[in-house]
Amino acid sequence: MDEQEMKAEMERLKAENEALKSRSSRGISMKVSEKGGVSIYGLGRFPVTLYKEQWSKLLDMADDIRAFIKENEPKLKAKP
Repeated sequence: MDEQEMKAEMERLKAENEALKSRSSRGISMKVSEKGGVSIYGLGRFPVTLYKEQWSKLLDMADDIRAFIKENEPKLKAKP
């Protein structure tokens, strides 16, 4: 591999690295898991995966969850 090819490869790898960095910083994403669940990525180190019925139950409780968080605010920690 000559110097010109090495520079071209270096530039290609830099561009690929930047693309991967920007993809991971775009926030929360979703996909269907292998077992048919809905996986949410971007909340933490690992995805949160539930089946559609579980998501429906959880989403139906959104107001209750918000109220619980508000009531327990002094006890709860925030991720930096």
